[in-house]
Amino acid sequence: MLLFTLLPIFFSPLLAQDQSRQNPYGEWRYQSADAWGTRYSPVDQINAENFGDLEEAWVWRADNFGPEADYQMKSTPTYIDGILYTVAGERRTVVAIDPETGETLWTYREPNTTRWERSMRKNYGKGVAYGEIDGRGVIYYVSPAFFLHALDAKTGIPVDNFGSPVPLEGFPRTGVVDLIPDLVADWAPWHEFDQPYDPDFGIPRELGYITNSSPAIVVNGTVVVGNSAEQGYNQTRIENVPGDILGFDAETGDFKWKFHVIPRPGEVGHETWLNDAWIWTGDVSSWAPMSADYDRGIVYIPTNPPTIDYFGGFRPGNNLFGTTVIALNAETGERVWHFQTVHSDEWNYDLPNVPLVVNLEVDGEEIPAVIQTTKQGLVFTFNRETGQPVWPIEEVEVLQTEVPGNWTAATQPIPTRPEPFEPLGLPMEDVVDFTPELREQALEIISDYRVGGPYLPRLPQGHNSEVIDNIRCYGGLNITNPATLDPSTGILYASHSRRCGGGTVIPGADQDQPDRMMTTGTTIAEWVA
Repeated sequence: MLLFTLLPIFFSPLLAQDQSRQNPYGEWRYQSADAWGTRYSPVDQINAENFGDLEEAWVWRADNFGPEADYQMKSTPTYIDGILYTVAGERRTVVAIDPETGETLWTYREPNTTRWERSMRKNYGKGVAYGEIDGRGVIYYVSPAFFLHALDAKTGIPVDNFGSPVPLEGFPRTGVVDLIPDLVADWAPWHEFDQPYDPDFGIPRELGYITNSSPAIVVNGTVVVGNSAEQGYNQTRIENVPGDILGFDAETGDFKWKFHVIPRPGEVGHETWLNDAWIWTGDVSSWAPMSADYDRGIVYIPTNPPTIDYFGGFRPGNNLFGTTVIALNAETGERVWHFQTVHSDEWNYDLPNVPLVVNLEVDGEEIPAVIQTTKQGLVFTFNRETGQPVWPIEEVEVLQTEVPGNWTAATQPIPTRPEPFEPLGLPMEDVVDFTPELREQALEIISDYRVGGPYLPRLPQGHNSEVIDNIRCYGGLNITNPATLDPSTGILYASHSRRCGGGTVIPGADQDQPDRMMTTGTTIAEWVA
């Protein structure tokens, strides 16, 4: 069920700063409209009174930009200096479109590679990034094969003196950065593998795989690049490459910095890994869109869990920086602050939406803030300079795992304000009541289950628990329905879904598919979904 919520008391009044949002009036320069991720436009030519009078002017089709028809266009077009830019098809072809006529102005397609064929995120492209270098507009995009491209915004021609030549047929001599060498340069499993790097194949299957879905973001001359991997609910093996965040010079493509999403010894958060899994497991990718505070030079990054969503026995600990909001210095890549919204995430509660940058006035105090919405319907609000919660966040005890060999965190963070979009659990008044008889039957069925909030753990297949299954009930947001913030009114809009679901974990060997191209790693997990 899709529901709609307004939070008018959320932050009132808001202190709008259009210039700081890096989006000129009437444009949509970022995947989420502006650098603050608001998904808001102040234009008012189309409004509630005349919306019904709209007529179709033209149709531009995106389904034929690949080896087969793709009807799942997930890109949000950007509108910059009178031109629309988007990506289309499994090859993530970059396209410039005339918004008045629908005419295709130029296209750019990356040559075929084996690592593109291996990508499990081919049709997940969410858009492009934009920057200006010496007054020249540049379109940046990251391909499913994990190359960064820089294109002239007017012509689509690769930018001169950017990156370095890729030794593969069909690649341009300039305008491209192969992202994998910088990603794995200091990664121990790569050095232990000790084989020549193959730019066509990329990372060997034994070690893992890396790809991309959301666009990079350009912040004060630095291109910040995120990544993604195979969906954790499809993974069966415990090894993978960490989804470290990369920073590149926007003018030259030179590598600037890397942030370890799985902390190494001596780094903040390393103590949250209680065994040596930090060496060889991975993910913690930043697959969702990022936002930025240009004035402070900070980029805000949402992450997903470590490898394998529903079993953490091989990686005990809270597992920073999994399912965490990370604030980094865009120039240096240094951590400014972080907050983990789910400890040892074993529920696929990755952060799917862009962190919303806002200015608040709370009890007469002006607060520079950032808001993170979640799949669970929780809303976390922080001072974006310090990471301090605007309102208290409580660590609440949660039920522990019954899966042999598993590890779960003792508590989970729950914001005290604002309230969740939906109740965490299933209030009895919400049980079906179309007729008294149906309600009685429903209550009888429910009595055989343990019904609660989002942090009930999964039970193992063939369990001897006193209930049939654990059922989690909550209502939140996902990538398909992100929140929108109106800076002029201080209202946050959220179209959220209400759901209840269960499911057990099964032995990993029963689910593993060794011949599947997307299966990576060598060690099968004891339990998987």
